[in-house]
Amino acid sequence: MSITKSSLFVRLFLAVWLGLKNAAANSVLGRACDRLQDWAVRQAHGSAIWNFVWREGRIPRAWPGSIACRLFTAIINIPCAVFKAAYRAGKRVWDGSLFCRLMGALGGGTFLFLGLFMMVMLMAPHERWNNLYGLMGAVALTGLFVVGSASRSRHKLELDAQGPYFTIYMAFLCIALVGSLSTHLSLRFFAFHLTAFLIVLLVVSSVHKYEQLQLMVSLAVVGLSVAALYGCYQSYVGVDIVASQQDMALNQGMPGRVYSFFDNPNNFAEQLEMLLPLNLALFLNCRWRGKLLSLLSLALGLVAIGATLGRASWIGLAFALVVFLALMNWRWVPVFLVLGLAAIPFLPETIYNRILTIFRAGDDSSVQYRFGIYDTTRNLMEDYWFRGVGLGTDVMKKVFETYPTNFDGTYPVHTHNNYLQMWGETGILGMLAYLALLLWRLKTGVKAFCAALDPRVKRMLAAAIAAFCGILVIGVAEYTWYYPRNMFTYWFLFGVIGACVKLTHLERTRHTA
Repeated sequence: MSITKSSLFVRLFLAVWLGLKNAAANSVLGRACDRLQDWAVRQAHGSAIWNFVWREGRIPRAWPGSIACRLFTAIINIPCAVFKAAYRAGKRVWDGSLFCRLMGALGGGTFLFLGLFMMVMLMAPHERWNNLYGLMGAVALTGLFVVGSASRSRHKLELDAQGPYFTIYMAFLCIALVGSLSTHLSLRFFAFHLTAFLIVLLVVSSVHKYEQLQLMVSLAVVGLSVAALYGCYQSYVGVDIVASQQDMALNQGMPGRVYSFFDNPNNFAEQLEMLLPLNLALFLNCRWRGKLLSLLSLALGLVAIGATLGRASWIGLAFALVVFLALMNWRWVPVFLVLGLAAIPFLPETIYNRILTIFRAGDDSSVQYRFGIYDTTRNLMEDYWFRGVGLGTDVMKKVFETYPTNFDGTYPVHTHNNYLQMWGETGILGMLAYLALLLWRLKTGVKAFCAALDPRVKRMLAAAIAAFCGILVIGVAEYTWYYPRNMFTYWFLFGVIGACVKLTHLERTRHTA
């Protein structure tokens, strides 16, 4: 810390940054922005749109006291209730047993082990990873949490805190499993959804202080950093060019796309998009030593995501940064956009040329392939738009084979779009439940951001919301859950938003007490 404080570079950087910040705040443009913000707030406040967006809906407002909420929360907490009862009945034996006290202590640190789980998952090579490990890990961590809750009266699996749409969404997943055209094929994918469900519950239920959340996120970022480092190594030594991953004519002369531990460059790029904003929050929240490590990790991640040549993920990450800046200080959004556009000509040639292909989408075979899949999906939707075909790409692929092929004679594996995929699997009602869940989570996240008193929680929440918005944008062009590890990170990120909302509520409760 003393080295960084005495560093000439750091002192110069701080002096320049503070000078620019103060100059901007006191400038004519800065004062104009303040007046514009005040005017916009006055116009929006009290309007019909403001009230509709900002108010708490009837269903979420009624949820905590509803019979359904109490019933489902009680059911899912039956294991916790059993262990609490056993602890009360045999408290003397429990407290005298070294093993019981050790397991109880470990259970109280579930957030730590969840972070380690995410770290290992992100570092595991593709050929050594089995998606069953995800379910096994989630179940084991849930069991550990249950044991730890025995001696902690207030610890429980907080299903009630997830709002009504989370339970409704899971109900439609169960319906899609039972009503699947092939329950056998859908069962494996239900296990993935169950893993994601447990991850969300564990993230929210195990975190009670910001420091716990930061440690959990930091461990996940460590795993991502190792993956990013390997991605940078792949970029340095080169990887084989896979014709199915890029238009060979449009991308002539470009190198192979790096994929790190994730088999496919798009999978790797999506992982980076989801976790790099959290790394940015760690950089802002940590002390000097942590800032240096986060800065190094961010640099590795940016180089790696560039080397994936994943255009959708680039757009998603750029959108995430815009959302983050808009939440933290919207005045920096135009600065970021101008600087970003100005920096494009100075990017490495391969990245610059890859960006240019975005504006030649009509000539890109990968884009044409996606639109071909959408046309084929329309045939399926005409028959299954209401009920869906059942969970998973396996059953959907089987159904696709009963319709005409794509223009190239192949059958789609999935719809190449998160929202179409959910619609095709769960039907229109399941898709609406999914959209309602996403919108509710983002809405509660933004409201908690505005109410947060701890600046560390505020930054982490802004980063999580931004990253989630980015992956939602990517989901328009990609089916981001096709690779289950990406699905697990997606819902981990969803849980981080929920944990920040919970910390904000706890903080305000203590403040008003």
